[in-house]
Amino acid sequence: MGTTAWTDVLDDAALQEGQMAPAYPLGVNVVLARVGGTVYAMSGRCAHMACPLSAGKLDGYTITCPCHDWRFDVRSGAFLDAPELRLPVYPTRTEAGRLFVNLA
Repeated sequence: MGTTAWTDVLDDAALQEGQMAPAYPLGVNVVLARVGGTVYAMSGRCAHMACPLSAGKLDGYTITCPCHDWRFDVRSGAFLDAPELRLPVYPTRTEAGRLFVNLA
């Protein structure tokens, strides 16, 4: 399966509103977050020291890294204190009760 394929990562019901979950589509560390009914996916590693963002805190559209409090917008991957720094974000979709991520 190539990186342009949609990869099944999680049961849709397992990710509740206002919650995060780690996923590893094709071995890539991704954090999923459901905010306002929409599922977002971005790199699961902080840009600072690769700390796991899924262990951080979700407040609205902001994920705060558990290691050094770096804050990222889950919609864009932007670091809120220096928006020119960004984490990769990935498209998501729901099909037949499953969540999918596309790493392309």
